[in-house]
Amino acid sequence: MLTLDIFGFKALWSPYFLFILIVFTAGYFVLTVKFRSLFPDSEPLTKTQGALFLLSMILLYAIKGSPVDLLAHLMFWVHMIQMAVLVLVVPPILILSIPNWFWRKVFTLGPIDSVFKVLTKPLVALILFNGLFSFYHVPIIFDHVMQNGWLHAGYSILLFFVAAFMWWPLLNQLPEHQTLSGLKKVGYIFADGILLTPACALIIFADTPMYATYSDPHVWGEVMSLCVGTANFDSLNLSGPQLFSSISLLHDQQLGGVLMKIIQEIIYGVILGHVFFEWYRKDQAETEQEMKQPLNPLLIK
Repeated sequence: MLTLDIFGFKALWSPYFLFILIVFTAGYFVLTVKFRSLFPDSEPLTKTQGALFLLSMILLYAIKGSPVDLLAHLMFWVHMIQMAVLVLVVPPILILSIPNWFWRKVFTLGPIDSVFKVLTKPLVALILFNGLFSFYHVPIIFDHVMQNGWLHAGYSILLFFVAAFMWWPLLNQLPEHQTLSGLKKVGYIFADGILLTPACALIIFADTPMYATYSDPHVWGEVMSLCVGTANFDSLNLSGPQLFSSISLLHDQQLGGVLMKIIQEIIYGVILGHVFFEWYRKDQAETEQEMKQPLNPLLIK
């Protein structure tokens, strides 16, 4: 089998994308640390918040800037891992990494607060995310998007944002943006898992390869030309992704669907545990507070 080294350093490590993430990271720490005093009611950045932001940037680069992104154009199961991290792992980490005072400042800019409140309504957020994710993996749409660099980048960004909208009702710490109670959060997680299942099932139980991006040498060539450059790709004389993997196209596709569902269940299970214990701690705190309150003398008599 061939190795990825034939594609060159630029295609493997995406230096421009790395530069963009470094700029974002520098801007985050400059605003939340160095110039924090310019924002009223701001609070010091915690070590946990800083670490979470760094982790989110590292994960973004790992899936979209490292050789993993190139592998996702060669093997469908890698693409599904990439998508799982992009929409199920990075957004919640990023939400938790941004201080509340910074979120409040963002919501004072124009109509952002009103738009955000609409798009993060639980029902709207669930339909938006699961609808766009499932729509993306319809074969004819997937193949078309993958053959257009701007469409691919734009749809990836769109999925990332709607995933953040989906996670917001569960994880945000702003009282004015709390739309779900403890029990409703549990139902929200279960509903999210159910809505994502049809797309995974379609991929898992298909009896033939569905995506021309991985099965049609011509379409695959168009996709790879966008990824590594037309001149560079044409000089390699490659016939298809099978040169880089020993797994069959159908098994590659089925493995992708299974991995997506497993990763989703693990992440939702972790969030469910977090929501449950948060709900339990809040209930215990309220009970203790009630017990500490002095009894009404009239009730004693």
